[in-house]
Amino acid sequence: MALVVSPACRPSQTLERQTDDAGIKTRIKARLAKDVNASTITAVEVNVTNGVVTLAGPVSNDQDKQKIERVARSVEGVVSVTNNLQVTAAPATSPQPATTSMPAAGSSPSVTPTAVP
Repeated sequence: MALVVSPACRPSQTLERQTDDAGIKTRIKARLAKDVNASTITAVEVNVTNGVVTLAGPVSNDQDKQKIERVARSVEGVVSVTNNLQVTAAPATSPQPATTSMPAAGSSPSVTPTAVP
């Protein structure tokens, strides 16, 4: 029985590099959990390949976006950071629709005249 190894079957990373990348990701997530709003952290995706960090997901403001990037850059082993975080506008408060009350069953609606200036 012969073992044939084809270059096309090789992973693009060595096992050691994959382990390093996993450690970098873990350290980034741990620092973000300590330094950034918890609700922001759960939405941020961190991917690491060969020490290159890619950040993605929604954040509430530009300050959070920049802070998350700074935290990622500060982790040992990070070669570069691609910041694909998207600042999402706070949900606009929509005006409440006018409410009208319905007359009780069996009664007739009443109309109250109002003066128009």
